Formats: sequence, C-alpha cells, structure tokens
Amino acid sequence: VQLQASGGGLVRLGDSLRLSCVVHGDTSNMGAAGWFRQAPGKEREFVAALSWTGDAVVYGDAFKGRFTISRDNRKNSADLQMNRLQTEDTAVYVCAAGPVVGAADLFYDHWGHGTQVTVSS
Repeated sequence: VQLQASGGGLVRLGDSLRLSCVVHGDTSNMGAAGWFRQAPGKEREFVAALSWTGDAVVYGDAFKGRFTISRDNRKNSADLQMNRLQTEDTAVYVCAAGPVVGAADLFYDHWGHGTQVTVSS
C-alpha cells in the first residue's frame, strides 16, 4: 500500500481546505485510513480515521464538528474536509493506513508523506 497525500496550502483564518489521501496498491488487508498532524515542536496528533468499508468513523475530540473524513470510491482516497480553519491548525498533515480503525499510531503500518497546511491570520 502506498499513500499519496495532497491538498495542503496557505489559507486564511476561517477558510476551508480539503486534503486527499489516494491509496495505491493492494488494499485487501487494509481496514482503515486516517489522518494525523504534527505542528512544529509538538507531538503527532490524531485527527480522524475511517474504516475502509465506510461503516466506522473516529475523530479526535478537537476536530469533531469542524473536520469531516470521508472515502471517495472513485479516487480510492480518504479525504479530509477542514472547515473554519484556525492558526493552531497549521501543521504537516499525514495520512496513514492499517488493519483497524483507531486513534493511536500503532494501528497504522503504512504512512504517506505529509502535506503542509498553513493558516494565516
């Protein structure tokens, strides 16, 4: 499984942005895809994840109601819609895939390269 993240950029406070994580390769053993983020000087933080069958979604508490994760079957991707962006959302966003849905890093055994999101005030 290879993961290709895209969609990051420089936006202004309050704007929206949509990230995409396209999944390539054999997904027969893949149970979940998720997004994490890491801001400078901070620990990696869980954002959201979904089961690859689409029947389960998990969010980090700080993102409920503002971020939405979904699967795009046409693109074979896990997309992250981010609304009402704040300066604190500035981070490198990384997508990951693994056998089960969860908020911990240990649930994911494939990691993509990150995409930078910068929110200016």
